[in-house]
Amino acid sequence: MTSNKRPARARGHAAMGWLESWHTFSFADYDDPDHDQFRALRVINEDYIAPQRGFPTHPHREMEILTYVISGQLTHRDSMGNARTVRAGQVQYMSAGQGVTHSESNDSPTEPAHILQIWIFPAVRGGTPAYGEWSPPKKRKGPLTLIAAPGGGEDALALRQNAEIYLGELQAGQTATHVTGTHRGLWVQMISGELTAGGEELAAGDGLAIEHVSSCEFATKTDARFLLFDLP
Repeated sequence: MTSNKRPARARGHAAMGWLESWHTFSFADYDDPDHDQFRALRVINEDYIAPQRGFPTHPHREMEILTYVISGQLTHRDSMGNARTVRAGQVQYMSAGQGVTHSESNDSPTEPAHILQIWIFPAVRGGTPAYGEWSPPKKRKGPLTLIAAPGGGEDALALRQNAEIYLGELQAGQTATHVTGTHRGLWVQMISGELTAGGEELAAGDGLAIEHVSSCEFATKTDARFLLFDLP
């Protein structure tokens, strides 16, 4: 097994008044050759967006884009005709394909939006843009809940990449095990609480790359929430 921890405090940072953002990988003016991407995972930005502010209309192409709303709400409008608001616990998905434009805004008059913005390279370039949403099931089947996978699945978004994304929610004292292939790589992105994974202690905002394993165990002494990426 090999692992590489990305502490929250080591991430890139941008402050624009209305936007506070922490970059796990190189993004915009933040350039870190040692943390440019992890396999197909290109961007993880933790953003705080002020009330009634947001990103104006801008283009994307050749990217799988997911937004996990930690708290607050985010409204998405795009050139496909979608105008949707997602709230805490939900995920918004857009496959940019051959090209799309969209905007993202926090339309709340009082509450900041706290989100994780995620970009994943698609397996095949081009294609028609697509949009989708994910909400947590009313009854969880275990501590790891599938959000997205190639071809989708029961309650899961259909990614255009051979990647799986899980929401991990562990209660204090609980453990979970994820089985993978030794040729694949895992990325753990902490949202809240404290977690042990791959022999590392993780807290909110930390990330961890794990490779050359057939399975990974997660354990916690506190309630913890995280995203798990299983990547080609």
